[in-house]
Amino acid sequence: MKFFIDTANVEDIKKANDMGVICGVTTNPSLIAKEGRDFGEVIREIASIVDGPISGEVKATTEDAAGMIAEGREIAAIHPNMVVKIPMTVEGLKATKVLSAEGIKCNVTLIFSANQALLAARAGAAYVSPFLGRLDDISMPGIDLVRTIADMFALYDDIHTEIIAASVRNPVHVTDCALAGADIATVPYSVIEQMTKHPLTDAGIAKFRADYEQVFGK
Repeated sequence: MKFFIDTANVEDIKKANDMGVICGVTTNPSLIAKEGRDFGEVIREIASIVDGPISGEVKATTEDAAGMIAEGREIAAIHPNMVVKIPMTVEGLKATKVLSAEGIKCNVTLIFSANQALLAARAGAAYVSPFLGRLDDISMPGIDLVRTIADMFALYDDIHTEIIAASVRNPVHVTDCALAGADIATVPYSVIEQMTKHPLTDAGIAKFRADYEQVFGK
């Protein structure tokens, strides 16, 4: 399973990229708004840091296919690595069909059912993004959705759509996604940091340091 970082914060992207563990970036209107910067400016800076797929989403206020198609073309023109992020709606599927036919990769987002994922794949989506955490919030096991989509896609040789596990909120989610067959997990930097930590690792480092200093000094 590959890792994308889910943020528009350039400093977090730099830190994760320096660790050598991410190969892409996902953003959304909320993350861009949180940074308070121009969309194109942020995306271009991200592209200068990470050499991999970068998802940029159409405006939250754009609900018609024609508008999504126009915005999708603009997003794709920013950089060759751009992926257009489109919401899972009837209009979104129409836009995905047109953009994918033009060779523009699409990430259909806000997936909460296997049927939605299948429709997106058949419309030509390069990626689908099922949301784990938001399903967990309403007492539905989000990881079951990822597993179902992975099992379903595996049955058909003509489906090449990759599964991006989104709304990942903790290291347990990450492990579950890898075991469930997700192709990619997109995670906040805070979760990547949490994944590096274990109390026994900290204790081991402290002991090695103490043993070394006892023999060789500081």
